Amino acid sequence: MKVYVGLSGGVDSSVTAALLKEQGHDVTGVFMKNWATDLPGFACPWKDDYMDAKRVAVHLGIDFKMYDFRKQYKQKVVDYMIAEYKAGRTPNPDIMCNQEVKFKLFLETAIEDGAEVIATGHYARIMDSASTKSEARNPKQALNPKHGTLNISKLYKAKNKEKDQTYFLYRVTEKALSKTLMPIGDFATKKEVRDLAKKFGLPTADKKDSQGICFVGKVGIREFLQQYVSSKQGSIIDQDGKEIGKHDGAIFYTIGQRTGLGVGGGMPYYVVAKDMDKNQVIVNTDLTDKRLWLNDFEISDVHWIGDEPDLSQEYDVCHRYRAPSTKARFSESKHGLKVSLVEPVRAITPGQSIVIYNKDQVLGGGIIA
Repeated sequence: MKVYVGLSGGVDSSVTAALLKEQGHDVTGVFMKNWATDLPGFACPWKDDYMDAKRVAVHLGIDFKMYDFRKQYKQKVVDYMIAEYKAGRTPNPDIMCNQEVKFKLFLETAIEDGAEVIATGHYARIMDSASTKSEARNPKQALNPKHGTLNISKLYKAKNKEKDQTYFLYRVTEKALSKTLMPIGDFATKKEVRDLAKKFGLPTADKKDSQGICFVGKVGIREFLQQYVSSKQGSIIDQDGKEIGKHDGAIFYTIGQRTGLGVGGGMPYYVVAKDMDKNQVIVNTDLTDKRLWLNDFEISDVHWIGDEPDLSQEYDVCHRYRAPSTKARFSESKHGLKVSLVEPVRAITPGQSIVIYNKDQVLGGGIIA
């Protein structure tokens, strides 16, 4: 197949390209230029990442391209993130980037450019409905030879549960999955991936994993937001209604936050609520505060990868990346779905996502209202 691999300049996407070439596919590496703006004290790493991706392509002897998605990334990801923070919520830009850029814009552009499928270095597995084995789709057998299409594709957790990235992928469509390969999801450890990178002689074999906002670099969310939103100092209010400190803007705080408050001296304080109208951050030293622990809440913008599942059944849900899953039941609600957890979970945060699983299969999810 003619495969366009999203080469980010990291080791995972590099190994993805090497594996697919080794399997005999016609591979083209594509670097997505989504952000190139430096921020005070933080240089955008796009040039270094671009050069690393290009070195990998040259080393593998594959074609290499760059797609400039800066305008669309700003509109679809950055503007969304800023609007959510202004509304007092805590969004997840990586989820929106996957939905709007990697598995929509990149996919559509690559197909128009001649690709049959795309591939990424995500830790996740895609399996076809026709598969009877608990293993990812074999890329060599993915296409239906008669129609050039794929069977119904489903998303599953990676074998490496520590690196599993399905939390960020739940808003990807079934159609996009049907034209995507994720070979890294079949490896149980990161060491296996790095060992392969060394075996292939890839220049990114020892490159550290990226940190920070998707594509932007190591800049923290507060430093990033300060370039785009105005904020003013406000009060930090304790459980007794007493002002115990000042903050630089309620927009920068999230439910459950403990560090960075600048107050204390005794028991640690946790953010339990925010009042955006009054620009107040409400904190409590009591970790059992009911505002920190929820059994019932609603999610909006519900997305199912395939058909809507049987909502009379109990499923696993995850409320944050790498957080342990919890059993839950669901019912229709004003915003979309009411989620009822079998046991309370700490720091359910508006704007973050709830991802719904049937064992290892990702069914879909929604945004906490």
